[in-house]
Amino acid sequence: MTATHTAGPSTAKMAWATGLTAFAAVMLMLAGVLDIFRGIMGIARDDVFVATRNYVFRFDLTGWGWIHLVLGVLAVIISIGLFQTAMWARVAGVVIAGFIILASFLSLPYFPVWSVVMIAFSGFIIWALCVARPEESPASAGAAAPPRP
Repeated sequence: MTATHTAGPSTAKMAWATGLTAFAAVMLMLAGVLDIFRGIMGIARDDVFVATRNYVFRFDLTGWGWIHLVLGVLAVIISIGLFQTAMWARVAGVVIAGFIILASFLSLPYFPVWSVVMIAFSGFIIWALCVARPEESPASAGAAAPPRP
């Protein structure tokens, strides 16, 4: 009698999904910390950044600082949920990364290089959270499969 193991492909898919979720969690944590620093810089010293005169989405740089600080704190909290592979954190991670992209785009004239970096980080986060689809666990997948002859 020989025993066959059929958990190969589903185990590989689970490892891929777990790896992408961990990648997204680390990237979101990094994006959140960077956004917190950008917010602190905007709040503490708004004369550090270049201010443009005729920009449509003109805010006081202190206002942009508060926006980025709040987004950064939320991103760090959500990334902690991603480390625990919570489904609410995946959905919230896509949403907060989208808001970080939007805020970075709107503040592009004030922080040009920083904004482009944050847009790229957030794009990778959204990609990782949307591509990784954790299937059912390998133990339950093996139990649901019909026995092989």
